[in-house]
Amino acid sequence: MDFLRLTIIREKKDLSQRQIAKILGVSKSTYARWETMEEIIPLPHLNNFCKYFKVTMDYVLNLSENNDYYLNSYSSEINKNIIGKNIKLIRKKHNLTQKDLADILNTSQSTISAYENGQTLFLTAFIYTLASKFNLSADKICARQKNKQYITL
Repeated sequence: MDFLRLTIIREKKDLSQRQIAKILGVSKSTYARWETMEEIIPLPHLNNFCKYFKVTMDYVLNLSENNDYYLNSYSSEINKNIIGKNIKLIRKKHNLTQKDLADILNTSQSTISAYENGQTLFLTAFIYTLASKFNLSADKICARQKNKQYITL
């Protein structure tokens, strides 16, 4: 995964890592680790970054060269129940068991079950993997577009 665009987007607005860290409610060192890819930005923080800069997740995650943020109305919050249902829809559409999806994501079947049941919020790395592997939009998986909660495949 390449989060180089975190830096590009931030620098384009002439903001420091410290300023963005404060906006996102994290320490400067935590934010710096996301930019240097030492750690992966958690989904809620990625969503807040996207909201602040008015960019799509697909653009930030290098899944798309286009930033069509202004063409769509984006929801301000992400919902783990809706994301879980979208993950299940994707899995079923591709005739995968929870175990199959767990193997793709290098996790356990029980973790996939927890995601699908909305007990746990999906990881950013898993969103990226699903979007890349199945040629989907991370924004759509996360139901960021208003009035389009469930993904259509």
